[in-house]
Amino acid sequence: MAAAKKARKSGTSGKSGKTPPSPDPSRPSLKDPDYFDELEDRGMSEQKAARISNAAAREGKKKVGERGGKAENLPDRTVPELRQRAKELGLSGYSKLRKDELIDLIRNS
Repeated sequence: MAAAKKARKSGTSGKSGKTPPSPDPSRPSLKDPDYFDELEDRGMSEQKAARISNAAAREGKKKVGERGGKAENLPDRTVPELRQRAKELGLSGYSKLRKDELIDLIRNS
């Protein structure tokens, strides 16, 4: 993986300083290779890291970061809502858990 990162970082075209399209069609074309590497180091897949880094290069990191989910906080949900969420996630053994145990199960699965 380190060799691929070096190859991506070294490839710039002339005066513009932008990364040229990737010669390997199976690899994504990157607009911000450094941010891509940072996201990939955080454990994101190549596709997800490329999608986010390209959107950040196009629109700015702040605007992309504001797109996050609008889900209600788990502690603010009722026990039936937490059980429904556990069911959606395909978890088992949640029917007799207390609220704090349900929250822990959902967060750590």
